Amino acid sequence: MSAYSSAAASPNDLEAFFMPFTPNRAFKARPRLLTRSKDMHYYTPEGRPVLDATAGLWCANAGHNRDPIVAAIQAQAAEMDFAPPFQYGHPKAFAVSARIAALAPGDLDHVFLCNSGSEAGDTALKIALAYHATTGNATRTRLIGRERGYHGVGFGGISVGGISPNRKLFGSLLPGIDHLPHTYNREKQAFSKGEPEWGAERADALESLVALHDASTIAAVIVEPMAGSTGAIPAPVGYLKRLREICDKYGILLIFDEVITGFGRLGYAFAAERYGVVPDMITFAKGVTSGAVPMGGVLVRKHIYDAFVKSDDPVIDLFHGYTYSAHPLACAASLATLDLYREEGLFERVREIEPIWADAFHALRSKPGVLDIRTVGLVGAVDFESRSDGVGRRAYEGMERLFHEEGMMVRTAGDTFAVSPPLIVSESQMGEIVDKLGRVLDKIF
Repeated sequence: MSAYSSAAASPNDLEAFFMPFTPNRAFKARPRLLTRSKDMHYYTPEGRPVLDATAGLWCANAGHNRDPIVAAIQAQAAEMDFAPPFQYGHPKAFAVSARIAALAPGDLDHVFLCNSGSEAGDTALKIALAYHATTGNATRTRLIGRERGYHGVGFGGISVGGISPNRKLFGSLLPGIDHLPHTYNREKQAFSKGEPEWGAERADALESLVALHDASTIAAVIVEPMAGSTGAIPAPVGYLKRLREICDKYGILLIFDEVITGFGRLGYAFAAERYGVVPDMITFAKGVTSGAVPMGGVLVRKHIYDAFVKSDDPVIDLFHGYTYSAHPLACAASLATLDLYREEGLFERVREIEPIWADAFHALRSKPGVLDIRTVGLVGAVDFESRSDGVGRRAYEGMERLFHEEGMMVRTAGDTFAVSPPLIVSESQMGEIVDKLGRVLDKIF
């Protein structure tokens, strides 16, 4: 190993990087460094394998460093590094958009590309506002999110989002925002496999918001089919269909945030298909490239696209976009990723292994301090009792133990372990994940 690569693998100064969503001093006192990845594992600078039980950050759905994706990125970098997306185009941008649209249900036939889930969330909200203004309903400016929802970290996303630590330091945010109640009730839903039977009636709160604000002021409702960042809370049976019915009744656009649930996490290209609901827009990111290159986007229904693209006049249709929209390397990575999903039948595989995964994960119910376990698709979450010195401290200790002692990566949300392995996880690796979680739960109580 050269002196340069050795320094890159084991930096001796961690101070300069202001890490996102991380307690910086605690991390830098005992870092969890990763320098290589392949398939189901990361590797530390010392070469120690770390089982990835989170698909990176809900994104490496096809696994890490898959050869076809790597080759596609390398070839594209050698051919063309960048092409401007404003007023110019390149073939792979159109090809990948057509492939993504073909996976979506109903007439979600058009794709606006960006670079992340946060950008996708803000893009969808802006399209909703602009659509109503363009179609003569300029009074429809109110946006409705949901408690405990996460839609990225842009000002639009945190405004409609409902996780208080993400909001509280950033002022009054966007005006004209309201929130539906979240759908979780431990007393009625604890230890659910798949969608809980109780909770569809929570959608009826939208009727109350319409009565309060009047439908003529409401532009859109945005929800996650599974609230991921707050601790993996699946939508109750019938909840999303009921939201669709109410939105149709009052002419409100319905947006599904599928940044986490898209591309196989719940056994389908999009969770909208699992639930038999066609929203007006779907936001996506993460799994669209298996995390290899940043990419996000918004699927929109035909009538929304047509409202902007009215004529052949050389006038800009929508004054919105990003320098790196449809970046050539991202498009190449996505095309290769979509090929892998199809060739290996990974979406269908999740449907097949979901019952096996649920049974294995729910075995943790007997562990000390466990309050609830939730599984849906290839996702699992276990809530456990907090320590007296504060929420999240026990989970942080558990995350550290899992990394340093067990060689495994998980996500935490408060005192919840959230697990979402790549879709290539084997049955033996499912058992390994559960065994490691169980041992650490024993140690932190």
